[in-house]
Amino acid sequence: MKKRRQPSSARNDEPRKFRGRAREGAAMPVPPGKGELPDGYGTLLTEIKERIRSERLRVVMAANAAMVLLYWDIGKTILDRQAREGWGAKIIDRLSHDLKVTFPDMNGLSPRNLKYMRKFAQAWPDRKIVQEALAQITWYHNLALLEKCSDPETRLWYAAKAAENGWSRNILVMQIESGLHKREGKAINNFELVLPPSDSDMAAQVFKDPYLFDFLGTADTRREREVEQALVDHIQKFLLELGAGFAFVGRQVLLEVGDRDFYIDLLFYHLKLRCFVVVELKAVPFDPAFVGQLNLYLSAVDDLMRHPDDKPAIGLLLCKGKNRIVAEYALRGFAKPIGVADWETRLTETLPDDLKGSLPSIEEIEAELAGSEEGE
Repeated sequence: MKKRRQPSSARNDEPRKFRGRAREGAAMPVPPGKGELPDGYGTLLTEIKERIRSERLRVVMAANAAMVLLYWDIGKTILDRQAREGWGAKIIDRLSHDLKVTFPDMNGLSPRNLKYMRKFAQAWPDRKIVQEALAQITWYHNLALLEKCSDPETRLWYAAKAAENGWSRNILVMQIESGLHKREGKAINNFELVLPPSDSDMAAQVFKDPYLFDFLGTADTRREREVEQALVDHIQKFLLELGAGFAFVGRQVLLEVGDRDFYIDLLFYHLKLRCFVVVELKAVPFDPAFVGQLNLYLSAVDDLMRHPDDKPAIGLLLCKGKNRIVAEYALRGFAKPIGVADWETRLTETLPDDLKGSLPSIEEIEAELAGSEEGE
């Protein structure tokens, strides 16, 4: 028989759940099961998720609007100076070069894109129209309108429809080429400031817009995170498919140490070696600081989760260098006492004899991940 859930007020002091043991200042918390949650939790979760999606979209679309207006301002400035000073087209090449020196992470400052900015400002002399209508869609959408539509009224119609329906750039182009405006034939006289639907293609695309993330200065961080996630996906699949004793424990495993939160990329238990295997991935070249972070994870896993019969944890560090992915094992002294403070971590390229056959070699891991990169 299903037990009646207690009111939330009676459960405020319920203890948290943890993986393994919890120590003073260190723990690996896990969420309670769904059956332990109060009746209104599902509604609360839905409301918060929708609020987060809405606010994220609002913020990123506001940044997109600022970028589109900046591009118009740059294009208008170039137009005005060329008309007033008689400057030729070669000035754009110099301007692009000098801007890239100051803003090396902004790919949107290429000569080609500066020319698009100029064309954009030339097509839309009135900044108010840009602010009210065209800043509500992405730069890619605006380029499609410039290339596919010849008159301003038609461009504005499609801009409004794209914002209203959240069309992707490809859908926008398809609708233009199919002559949708001729079939519907409804003029648009005003533009309300609205967000595209949160589940639309445009909403998905704006979160990946390279122009926008270059503009915000977050492109490198985003690319690193995407590479790291792809590596995590691949190494998880690779190790489990080896059939050599790897059992999946968790991904992005939360570790609380003092007042700081850490996340272990991948955590396995090796059934043959009787030890935990911690996998840490970095989308950047090796940095000695990574060893310290991995050592923290190994110490925490052994201290909080290791059974007395288990062997010390093994770490696997993967770093994406300029030309290849470098893998290193971090081995902790197997013959040393259990005292956490006395453990040492060292990187090795050659596995000891007692680990060969149970763990993939460095060469196997690097070859596997290099093959995945070539296939992308």
